[in-house]
Amino acid sequence: MATSETSAEVIAAGRASLGIELGSTRIKATLIDEAGRLLGSGSHTWENELVDDNWTYSMDAVWSGLAACVADLAADVRARWSTELTRVAGLGVSAMMHGYLAFDSDGELLAPFRTWRNTYTTEAAAQLTEALGQNIPLRWSVSHLLHAVLNGEDHVSRIDHLTTLAGYVHWKLSGRRVLGVGDASGMFPIDASTGDYDRAKLDAFAALDAVAEAPWSLDGILPQVLSAGQDAGELTAEGAALLDPTGALQPGAVMAPPEGDAGTGMVATNSVRPRTGNVSAGTSAFAMVVLENDLQGVREEIDLVTTPAGDPVAMIHTNNCTGDLDGWLQMFTEFARLIGTEIDETELYRLLYTEGLKGDADAGGLLSYNYLSGEHQTGVASGRPLFVRSQEARFTLANLMRTHLYAAFGALASGMQVLLQEEKVGLDQLFGHGGIFRTAGVAQQVLADALDTPVSVSHSAGEGGSWGMAILAAFSARRTEASLADYLADVIFTDTELVTAQPDPAGVRGYADWLEHYQRGLAVERLAGETLR
Repeated sequence: MATSETSAEVIAAGRASLGIELGSTRIKATLIDEAGRLLGSGSHTWENELVDDNWTYSMDAVWSGLAACVADLAADVRARWSTELTRVAGLGVSAMMHGYLAFDSDGELLAPFRTWRNTYTTEAAAQLTEALGQNIPLRWSVSHLLHAVLNGEDHVSRIDHLTTLAGYVHWKLSGRRVLGVGDASGMFPIDASTGDYDRAKLDAFAALDAVAEAPWSLDGILPQVLSAGQDAGELTAEGAALLDPTGALQPGAVMAPPEGDAGTGMVATNSVRPRTGNVSAGTSAFAMVVLENDLQGVREEIDLVTTPAGDPVAMIHTNNCTGDLDGWLQMFTEFARLIGTEIDETELYRLLYTEGLKGDADAGGLLSYNYLSGEHQTGVASGRPLFVRSQEARFTLANLMRTHLYAAFGALASGMQVLLQEEKVGLDQLFGHGGIFRTAGVAQQVLADALDTPVSVSHSAGEGGSWGMAILAAFSARRTEASLADYLADVIFTDTELVTAQPDPAGVRGYADWLEHYQRGLAVERLAGETLR
């Protein structure tokens, strides 16, 4: 870590870079020096709302949350280094990918923000997959657009431009309607040879009968695509005031192309070269594997996206990961209070996660389906969390925690079976990052056993996407000719210490047995959803 004097000078001179990520439950800001070392962090907790059967966040919540997050960062910098945060060299914004934000020619939002969590676009996604010859997931922006068209929604004729949450925030901060290629690849397919939207697929979309009368063309309303390091504008005075209403933060920072949380996860784990991959685990989870060859065909389990540099990536995305697990742990917090004990949340997670490793390798016959929302990977249409056990199950605390840890990766493991075993995609290194990996050696070992693949975690695993976005901001501010992959290897990850968990044979067999019962029990989960709907 840099010395106090050096770090304070870096901050005061405006040589630090700032990354902000709007996640599903938390907005986080990370400030780094030119070598990627952490100088400060801030956060703000927020939650989506279910309004008229639509998962959404209000734009007021976006801006109040960003201001609160930056204020928290400024306070942290002040406490650490006795200096004020007034200037940054580079600034970047990332956010949950996909979804639907449509604006008219006056820049007015035409419909409430539709997040990735909404799974009502089944018909539209199916039509697009057939027409474009590529799996188009329910959560992609183009699926939401066609869904609105097919439903005859009034606002469709007035659309002037579409973007993602990261793209929206970037636009308001810089005045530029652009999008990083990784985030853009979750709106519409990207042609890896051009680094832009796939021209043939744009033509195929235009040929759909449903959009024949639309007063716009798709390529005319999508944001401009940029690769990492390309010119994405600067922070304007108006943008600085949005982030920091006190006026302390000054305009002028070089802005990185806005990215999605998948792209920042790849950067944060140095997994942007072919045959490398990462798993990002939070409210949702996704595994990203950088491809060296094309897939054999269209697979509904696999999304095709890109790195922030534009290289093709296979993504296994699941809507559910830690949300239900967090709910169970919150119940234990309530029990502690009931008996007059206050326990630190981090310590509670450590105790219960560690206890889970003591459970039976197959979790003792306990099953958990952590579906707070629908899960496309396993064909479950709507959210119905379910915990079940047989009469003979070994119902212990250790097995209870183990099955919930297993369930966090259950849908992901199902999708990865297709990618690794059926498509035979090459994977040399897999990195984990996100809050679930903060308890050393627990979720990391579970994932290694689930995928029968070594999983590495670095000290920055818990920093997640905001750190990855700060790195992309520093990369843009550096204005280097080096590739993103070389920059990460030569500047950021030069002395990174990795802890690697090897698959444990007993754990691999136990998880495989658990997963077999999990997949066989999906019929019960679907029936529960139909019964309770």
